[in-house]
Amino acid sequence: MVTIYSTTHCPYCKMAKDYFTQHNVEYKDINVEQDDAAAADMIKKSGQMGVPVIDIDGTIIVGFDRGSIDEILHLQ
Repeated sequence: MVTIYSTTHCPYCKMAKDYFTQHNVEYKDINVEQDDAAAADMIKKSGQMGVPVIDIDGTIIVGFDRGSIDEILHLQ
């Protein structure tokens, strides 16, 4: 399960979501601007407030780190 914590105007969030779409990776998008509980959950998981925070089966990636995403999801 892939979950991305994002905000509306975050360019790196959009890049990550586009990357998942291009690679046919299903993901759940949680906009932390609109959901205070989700924002608190994101901070608890990642230890910081920046987005995107990507949760891939419990492995947390902060930012759009394509190399880590590829490694965890076995892409490319």
